[in-house]
Amino acid sequence: MAGNNLFQAPPWGDGYSKYRLGLNPIHEENWFNEPISKEVFEHKFNLLNNNYSEVVAATEDSLLAQQILAKNIPTLKCEYPDPIADTSLLVPDDLCLIESNGKQRMLAASVCSPSYWNIQDKIGKPLYDVHAPVKGLNNKIGANIGRFIERAPLLQPFERENWLIHADTKRFHLFGESEIVNNPDNWFVRSERETICKIHDDYSLFTIRVNFAPIREIHAYESAKAGMLKSLINMDKDEVNYFGGAKKVKTLIEYLNN
Repeated sequence: MAGNNLFQAPPWGDGYSKYRLGLNPIHEENWFNEPISKEVFEHKFNLLNNNYSEVVAATEDSLLAQQILAKNIPTLKCEYPDPIADTSLLVPDDLCLIESNGKQRMLAASVCSPSYWNIQDKIGKPLYDVHAPVKGLNNKIGANIGRFIERAPLLQPFERENWLIHADTKRFHLFGESEIVNNPDNWFVRSERETICKIHDDYSLFTIRVNFAPIREIHAYESAKAGMLKSLINMDKDEVNYFGGAKKVKTLIEYLNN
């Protein structure tokens, strides 16, 4: 789990809106700046060996993109059907290869820590369609995302952070959780460090690295608490639904106000 560091520099900042581009350039040496832990390696290895079709998907024309990725991140030789699966075992992040231009289709992915989405529903689709189930996202920032990826400089990674609240620290959530009804003291902040980098004129790599922290720890960090409260209060209807519904948001607001 991320622990206290998450609340010292929270992904919601001083009350950021939920749908925002929020990408900042980082040095290439800081792109994959953490080794894969034993826990995450075992999590990925188990899924790749027992639930392969649920975590890996690739289009028929994605092999070149996967081979280019492998040159950027030396791969293990496990000889999975798709090179991106081998590559994913070397880093703590989930990996998604997309076209940098044109329709910007998702070409290949190894996603072992999804938060309420299934890679099989996304593969081969343009980014606009990938984001379509998140109502309101395309209207607010969809065009900006597409332009950013197309115009991004080669081999310059960019970073942002997304966040959600889950009832547990399970990494693998293909579908939404049932309504959370217990005390928020038992809930967890799920922080997702996301990066995007154009690794070739035609291909970009999107990554997701997941960490957790018990939400009860937020009470020791007044600025983080105030920022989350502001972010929750300012959510519109679409953002509330994406986050987990009005009851969940209301419960959190009451919890943070106590």
